[in-house]
Amino acid sequence: MTTPNTIAIVTDAWFPQVNGVVRTLSRTRELLEARGHRVEVISPEGYPSVPCPTYPEIRLALFAARSVKKRLTRLKPDAVHIATEGPLGLAARRWCRRNHLPFTTSYHTRFPEYVRLRLPIPLAWSYAFLKWFHGPAHRMLVATPSMERELVERGFSNIGRWSRGVDLELFHPDTERKTPTEPILLYVGRVAPEKNIEAFLDAQVPGIKRVVGGGPALEQLMARFPDVDFVGYKHGEELAACMRDADCFVFPSLTDTFGLVILEAMASGVPVAAYPAPGPIDLIENGSNGWICEDLAESIQQALKVERNQCRRFAEGYSWDRCTDQFASQLKPADPALLENAVS
Repeated sequence: MTTPNTIAIVTDAWFPQVNGVVRTLSRTRELLEARGHRVEVISPEGYPSVPCPTYPEIRLALFAARSVKKRLTRLKPDAVHIATEGPLGLAARRWCRRNHLPFTTSYHTRFPEYVRLRLPIPLAWSYAFLKWFHGPAHRMLVATPSMERELVERGFSNIGRWSRGVDLELFHPDTERKTPTEPILLYVGRVAPEKNIEAFLDAQVPGIKRVVGGGPALEQLMARFPDVDFVGYKHGEELAACMRDADCFVFPSLTDTFGLVILEAMASGVPVAAYPAPGPIDLIENGSNGWICEDLAESIQQALKVERNQCRRFAEGYSWDRCTDQFASQLKPADPALLENAVS
């Protein structure tokens, strides 16, 4: 899209949530607007909402469908991107389908595996829903080659790439940092079952284990692991300082599709230890910027040996400008005649 256009981004995940999805969408909006586009974000903000079961930070606007469709009809966006599969995303999808208008979607979390951790719902049912939801999209955007391969193997075919970026000014190495007597092992993110944090906290490795973030499993883990340094949420420079202080960043998740915090750690000069799961497997090069293997304790021990400058050099290859280029290039402009006659 080379000329200014109106773009609607519909998402059930938005501020005040603190996660990679919100950071990605908000940064993308900023850069699109800087390029002259008008970007309208339709989120739960301003609507009556209820907490999402097991994820109360997400507010579900259950009765906003009519309003969403009216807003889209008035806006007449040249392109629609549906970021989530929640109530708002479903309403926008219905509007696009009813008016024969194209849309793109994105896949940020391994939703079936996430649901399976909480409810006895077969993976096949959840993947069937995802095929129904994303199937009509012009493109279903995913962040990594491994996630694309996994979805192709499950029968998805309309996949496009939308990578991620990192703020290289905020996240940077501490050139005067002194090596602590004990290595600092850091986790940053939501403290919840799908993040598999127990694998990190159970790992038999020397060092100070520090957890930045909050969530439904926080109190349980604090009681179970009294020696772990739980410091709560950190933002901006405080978060960047936590990153710089670490000797190894630990990413135990098996359900994330990318892991924006991986890039933020590397930009801070911190090697990353993880499992060979989608996301880490596309970002971590053993011995170069971290370590991945099936034994998380081994990954941590090997990552601690990695040269910090190499991590920074790798992260410098990921810019938000490039990611925004990817996003914009895969939007599907609507037929002006169909758009003009759209109804709610």
